[in-house]
Amino acid sequence: MELGLVGLGKMGGNMRERIRRAGHTVVGYDRNPDLADVHSLEELVDSLKAPRVVWVMVPAGGPTQATVDALAELLSPGDVVVDGGNSRWTDDEKHAEQLAARGIGFVDCGVSGGVWGLENGYALMYGGEAEHVAKVQPVFDALKPEGEFGSVHAGKVGAGHFAKMVHNGIEYAMMQAFAEGWELLEAAEAVTDVREIFRSWREGTVIRSWLLDLAVRALDDDEHLGALRGYAADSGEGRWTVEAAIDHAVPLPAITASLFARFSSRQDDSPQMKMIAALRNQFGGHAVTAAAGGEKGADAPGADVTPPAGG
Repeated sequence: MELGLVGLGKMGGNMRERIRRAGHTVVGYDRNPDLADVHSLEELVDSLKAPRVVWVMVPAGGPTQATVDALAELLSPGDVVVDGGNSRWTDDEKHAEQLAARGIGFVDCGVSGGVWGLENGYALMYGGEAEHVAKVQPVFDALKPEGEFGSVHAGKVGAGHFAKMVHNGIEYAMMQAFAEGWELLEAAEAVTDVREIFRSWREGTVIRSWLLDLAVRALDDDEHLGALRGYAADSGEGRWTVEAAIDHAVPLPAITASLFARFSSRQDDSPQMKMIAALRNQFGGHAVTAAAGGEKGADAPGADVTPPAGG
């Protein structure tokens, strides 16, 4: 089949190649002319035979909205737009309604696989009406990993991105658990080879996984991760997962904690820890560290304050 693909970055470019390897025709557009097959959305749409399928792989929010707006003007009734970026699932309902008013179908698709997807395939979670999904199915089949699993029609519009959001929330918690275990092992004097402990877990343990394989790969590159700064960004999907949990009254303690751990990584000097240190000094006379690096002893202000009765 023919596919128009908008956005040819790390993910989009590799997806174009994998789809082409499966024997399909892909016409790609990107703002970077060195990556593009055509030089405008208009040229992309004109190069495809109706009914058209156009897959959008651009950043969530404004860029996706602008692309959907443009395609709504260019496409014809019977065509289908697929949003394969990391859009928020609530945006999907708006896009579906906007396109439906012009007779254009819409499918949202959560895509997982990163830079490894070209060779290993991409896990796909898509939502939308069955007739619209059917028009895209050959592309889904080309992108998914070999074998029985790796692709699912998750439900109606929004279900694909909702499933991908939850997937990423689980990923946050799993990465946090590996990180905490690694730090504890590094801190233990009796343990002499943390990297090989992680490597040994890759077979015969209940925590073996692709994330564990990648952790070992990272430790092989830099055994104690000394070249890295302890800072972790978040893509936004962890936040959306926690917000959805609040909306649905579903407790997510592990995923929520992993998100907040990323926030703490961005503080070189935690304001919260300043208050905790001050309070420990006030009620127990515990030593505190001065901002300049010096340490104040137990006789610091507040150490001799008598707590109220029953305190």
